[in-house]
Amino acid sequence: MNAVLIAVLVMLVLAVSRVHVVLSLFIGALVGGLLAGLGLEATMVAFQDGLAGGAQIALSYALLGAFAMAVASSGLPKLLANWLIARLDVTNEATKRNTVAVTKWGMVAGILAMAVMSQNLIPVHIAFIPLLIPPLLTVFNRLNIDRRLVSSVLTFGLVTTYMWIPVGFGNIFLNEILLGSIETAGLDTSGINIITTMGIPALGMFLGLLVAVFVTYRKPRVYEDIPVAVNSSEEEPISRYRVSVALVAIVATFAVQVILQANDSEVDSLLIGALTGLAIFMGTGAVRWNQADDVFTSGMKMMALIGFIMITARGFAAVMTATGDVETLVTTTADLFAGNQAAAALAMLLVGLVVTMGIGSSFSTLPIIATIYVPLCITMGFSPVATVALIGTAGALGDAGSPASDSTLGPTAGLNADGQHDHIRDSVIPTFLHFNLPLIAAGWIAAMVL
Repeated sequence: MNAVLIAVLVMLVLAVSRVHVVLSLFIGALVGGLLAGLGLEATMVAFQDGLAGGAQIALSYALLGAFAMAVASSGLPKLLANWLIARLDVTNEATKRNTVAVTKWGMVAGILAMAVMSQNLIPVHIAFIPLLIPPLLTVFNRLNIDRRLVSSVLTFGLVTTYMWIPVGFGNIFLNEILLGSIETAGLDTSGINIITTMGIPALGMFLGLLVAVFVTYRKPRVYEDIPVAVNSSEEEPISRYRVSVALVAIVATFAVQVILQANDSEVDSLLIGALTGLAIFMGTGAVRWNQADDVFTSGMKMMALIGFIMITARGFAAVMTATGDVETLVTTTADLFAGNQAAAALAMLLVGLVVTMGIGSSFSTLPIIATIYVPLCITMGFSPVATVALIGTAGALGDAGSPASDSTLGPTAGLNADGQHDHIRDSVIPTFLHFNLPLIAAGWIAAMVL
């Protein structure tokens, strides 16, 4: 059996069985390395080397959590939540029903818009989630909104945007990585309209979103009103000065990230942006010096899980690469369906799903599979457009629904701020079912008709 396939399956089975994701990733990597014949020492060395690659992003997310808690301590999120709750305090039943409906769907639409803009207009990826979502949990509870719906909306915006719209992160994924890797592998992609090519896969994601929002999770779900831990008195009056500083800090944080990304800086924009926001809070006194340790520690705790998981995921990915079995998995699967385009396309999509769910990043998966898929697609007789659609979909598959992907970890970090949103059952499984399954179908259709 293929070591990569077994490793990913072991990791997923353990995670679904309520074994902690960090431990599941470690055990999966260990099993994969040993099955591939690397030996215990070589497996651990590869795993340890991979860990170093995740340290920077883990620190960035920890500081982002501290910044989010500083914003929360300013009273700005409380002001927003109080305004929304006040809208719901009406006595007329007919008016109340209309207000509840408008507020609910207005928030869902706003969250979707933020997720979409986080990939292109304001390319901050998941950085907005710990700022926006925790303060709204009280409002979600008041409206009995199923948080799995919100998780699905967030993941849809995070993934579909970059795999369809070639702006911001989408430009990196579609033009630089997807088309660039395919051209490097020997296929001319000039003249291909990437928006049209990836339109069918994106439509599959959209259909999955509609099912999640209007069918699967449309019914109310009851949550307890557990306050998000912010180390400041709930009775402390909201200060206009601190709220104003919070607004300035948010704008400055996002502006720094946008400027650094626009200039293609090698500096981690998320890290510098979070430090900028924290510096504004401390320099202006909006976060008091005697409260700073408590506020920052609470914020770092909020993002600690995502940091540890992403560090471990880098170790897992390093072991999978070291086994050399990714290429074997692809070629063996393709050989099984030689001469049958339909079966080969489905097999390549499923392999992309397995690889991305293990690595946890579509951006890291694409260069690996493109080198192998391009000659296979040429041999199987796929057109250049179908090849791009097939490889692009295979790369994006598994980003939604992977326990180690920031597209699921980000929503969990925000929605679980009060401890009532399980990462596997409320983020991973819902997004896997509603996005990966229709994406496989849509990607297969694109490969057949383009």
